[in-house]
Amino acid sequence: MQYDCLMIGGGIVGLATAQQLLNANPHLKILLLEKEDALAKHQTGNNSGVIHSGLYYKPGSLKAQNCIRGYEMLLDFANQHGIEYDLCGKVVVATNKQQIPLLDNLFQRGIENGLDKISRINREELREIEPHCAGIDAIRVPYTGIIDYTAISLKLGELIVAAGGEIKLSTKVLDIKHDSSGSIVETDKGSFSAKLIINCAGLYSDKIAAFTHPNIEVRIIPFRGEYYMLKKEAQSLVKNLIYPVPDPNFPFLGVHFTRMIQGGVEAGPNAVFAFKREGYTKTSVNLQELWESLSWPGFRKVAIKYWKTGMGEFYRSFSKSAFTSALQELVPEVKQSDLIPAGAGVRAQACDKHGGLIDDFAFLENKHIIHVLNAPSPAATSSLSIGKTVAEMASTRFQNA
Repeated sequence: MQYDCLMIGGGIVGLATAQQLLNANPHLKILLLEKEDALAKHQTGNNSGVIHSGLYYKPGSLKAQNCIRGYEMLLDFANQHGIEYDLCGKVVVATNKQQIPLLDNLFQRGIENGLDKISRINREELREIEPHCAGIDAIRVPYTGIIDYTAISLKLGELIVAAGGEIKLSTKVLDIKHDSSGSIVETDKGSFSAKLIINCAGLYSDKIAAFTHPNIEVRIIPFRGEYYMLKKEAQSLVKNLIYPVPDPNFPFLGVHFTRMIQGGVEAGPNAVFAFKREGYTKTSVNLQELWESLSWPGFRKVAIKYWKTGMGEFYRSFSKSAFTSALQELVPEVKQSDLIPAGAGVRAQACDKHGGLIDDFAFLENKHIIHVLNAPSPAATSSLSIGKTVAEMASTRFQNA
């Protein structure tokens, strides 16, 4: 069957893109393919549900622009469709004097990104907000909130179908070929033809991209983030969200505490190199995917650069005591016995051939296809904005057709 646009990937970015494209072009015939038997099964469904403010991102970057615009779009969407959220705020905490210059830089970046309601707070003010939190200085970020991104994704799916779009689950893409009229997408459930393809395949975005760009110089490296939950009797130690000052030499935010919209408090995640792209447990291994990561020149450079930090993350993964110690830097009263093992997510981190961990959203395109190559956090918060950006790129193709 011939479609105007075929979407690959049923996570929140793919769904938002399809919905935004249909909003702008209701006459288009759109098909979304998802290899799992349900939507939002991977990165979208395994994150901690934080609504990010745009505090961390380089001013003017795609992350900053889309997070700030996406934040407003997300809240409007949730309000319109009755999806629960809570703008509970968070604190970013310095626990030693060495972190204060980093906190200063972070605060300035937030101001440059237009977050004029953030504030510096001292130890006493911090204790008023989070009575059990250690810290000598902090930033209060009232914009930050919590939400259920799976609920957002399912609503997007409903809207796509209601607008005349199609969603096919349990359909895995095997290859993409071009002809004079567009592209043929071969799947395990047959072939589909489309004038334009949009790849939002997340952990497999580079593999899909390689069908049309065989010499692509980016590879997705999977990093597992493992979580604990606080036992009920310990949940009073955390009121809302408590984050450390991020290490500027490491591309992840460090373990933190997050109150969940469904209830309870999550602690984590760490950032452990995963031996499988969908490797949610320590024993998950796919030898081919592991070799693809280890043989990538860029990853070997990353491993050399971050080996010490990486070994620390692995140690914390296997040592509950070490994980607890990291959490105690923020909340000293947390005990090892307070932590219950919880789920894990896998982050798709794009890495170039030269050892650069790509820190911004990244796209690759030709006249037949648009690849969303890198969409790490805050992609969920930014999803409607990313979707609008990609939909505008796609709409131009149809206007020029």
